[in-house]
Amino acid sequence: MLKRLIFLLLAVLTVSVAMAQQQIRIQITNQYETPVSKITVSAGGQSADYTTDKMGFTTITANPAETITITSQYHDALTVPAGTLKNDGVITLHKSFIWKDLVNPMFYIVYGGLFLILFIIFAETGLFVGFFLPGDSLLFVAGIYSANLAEDLFKKLGMGGVHNEGLDLFVLIALVSLAGILGNTIGYWTGKKIGPTMFHWRDRFLFKKKYLYDAHEFYEKHGGGAIVFARFLPIIRTFAPIVAGIVDMDKKKFSFFNMIGCVAWVFSMIIAGHFLQKWIFTQFNFDLKKNLEYIVVGIVIVTTAPVIIKLFFGKKKVSQPPTK
Repeated sequence: MLKRLIFLLLAVLTVSVAMAQQQIRIQITNQYETPVSKITVSAGGQSADYTTDKMGFTTITANPAETITITSQYHDALTVPAGTLKNDGVITLHKSFIWKDLVNPMFYIVYGGLFLILFIIFAETGLFVGFFLPGDSLLFVAGIYSANLAEDLFKKLGMGGVHNEGLDLFVLIALVSLAGILGNTIGYWTGKKIGPTMFHWRDRFLFKKKYLYDAHEFYEKHGGGAIVFARFLPIIRTFAPIVAGIVDMDKKKFSFFNMIGCVAWVFSMIIAGHFLQKWIFTQFNFDLKKNLEYIVVGIVIVTTAPVIIKLFFGKKKVSQPPTK
């Protein structure tokens, strides 16, 4: 009789535990809004592995009365009460830093926001170290997240209630263009003052004389328009303002082309990111935010192709330092 009673109690307990288990559909992403492909959910000394779909969704089984721990390789563990999880809710796992993150535009948006973007665009030509930074893809992604960037800026300025699509884009384009114009201007005056001696500097990790020669050749071919065209070419745009200063380009002429080039580059990249994201999602239900790695690779290929073609297939000739 006692054995039957114990068996019955165990059966009731087992059924109760099973009934308490719920299936919850959640989306797992990291801080860059990239889906996490595999996770492990642990609770009560037991664990289960789950694989997410391409959008990061998976359905887990959990007891709302328990606390669960979600882990994934290269991500920090997250412990949450299962009862707080909601169907189609988003769980964010913090991804550990790796050096590859430095070429991920979302790294700069997440950790620096608009102010870091402005500094990077300025540094690309003003500090001559930006040729390894993802300028084009950074602006494209900034266009996708224009509302978020503008909202964060307005909050810092005590204007948290301000929100308008046109105003967001205008402010973003104006500030980034100004940063680019200032960076180019610093590069121009640096070229006028110390430019000629740079052709005699030794190559370093962040400086190669070949970059100066390429920029000078590009300038000689396109004249004042080189300042405009260079804005769309990585590496070349870093050194084009310096070369303009070296060859003593008229400062008014430089300022004119500088403003046109910066505004055209910033406007085209940000507007493309903003409206392509909306159009592609509406037409094809394809969210660029969830597939940024492909977008970044595509932009890098398109923008660097002319430079690579010139490097490997252009005519080889010995370049000499230009004289004023």
